[in-house]
Amino acid sequence: MKPLATILEVQNLEQRFELTRGFIDKLKLKGGRLTLESKVVSAVNDVSFKIDEGEVFSLVGESGCGKSTTARTVIKLIEPKSGRILYRGTDITKLTSAQMLPYRREMQMIFQDPYASLNPRQRAGDILSEAMLFHKTALNRAEAREKSVFLLEKVGLSAEQADRYPHQFSGGQRQRVGVARALSVNPKLIIADEPVSALDVSIQAQVLNILMDLKDEFRLSYLFIAHNLSVVEHISDRLGIMYLGSIVEMGSKRDIFSRPLHPYTKLLFSVAPDIRRKGISDISGLKGEVPSPVNMPSGCPFNDRCEQAMEMCSRIKPHAVEKEPEHQVSCHLYTI
Repeated sequence: MKPLATILEVQNLEQRFELTRGFIDKLKLKGGRLTLESKVVSAVNDVSFKIDEGEVFSLVGESGCGKSTTARTVIKLIEPKSGRILYRGTDITKLTSAQMLPYRREMQMIFQDPYASLNPRQRAGDILSEAMLFHKTALNRAEAREKSVFLLEKVGLSAEQADRYPHQFSGGQRQRVGVARALSVNPKLIIADEPVSALDVSIQAQVLNILMDLKDEFRLSYLFIAHNLSVVEHISDRLGIMYLGSIVEMGSKRDIFSRPLHPYTKLLFSVAPDIRRKGISDISGLKGEVPSPVNMPSGCPFNDRCEQAMEMCSRIKPHAVEKEPEHQVSCHLYTI
């Protein structure tokens, strides 16, 4: 069997944000002396993963763990501070906006808020047509209109709804327009940033099923961002568990859901709602709060909340080890 080609590879990605932008902001009085201090948010820390053609790779974790920042950095809505981003083997990390245009067409994004991501002054059909005409995936407005109607019908909307404005749609319908817009330029990779988290549960299932059907029909690959484990279990092939800007465990859906290794992964599963369990989920292992990305803890980022933390965990950051074939974990419990 021919091995699958890698469509996206991220190597040692770093993203930081400077909070103290001016010289005056950096001045602090300590011990009667003026010193310069910079506050930096370490949002993404040495993140590496790859996505094969036709695969759904999900990043999972609590809110604020860096999932969305990773996604926006990968597609270069935010320029990375360091690391490499390779699309089909080509390093796009340092490409300019003009040089990125051919790759923009092949890498599209579905945003979390379907209302804020759509132009309120444009009709649904025009939102799709504009993208086609800009990227030259349609020869003229008539062809763009025809393709727009086709795509709207593919996501469960009607031709008549092409003339509606975003405020005339429900939340689920708006997200379907967002999905259709992402498809309008014939992409190969779609980055879906929590595309169903703002929707009702019944609508979530419909949108997820549409995404899966479209993946097969259009031969798409997905980078899927989520915090809902049931959603991830439904759609993913492989996943990475993120905590405080780092991937602490990565592997196939089957391996991680059946044999979670990292204490944080186990904790996520223990507090996830499960209708098969009676009463409140066990949260006995959860202690403390997520540390601030401004003041990153030394050593393992999870050490101050981990029940199994050892002395070395507060000093040395663990490196990823392959405990099982293609199942990696970053934890000292598996390196000693």
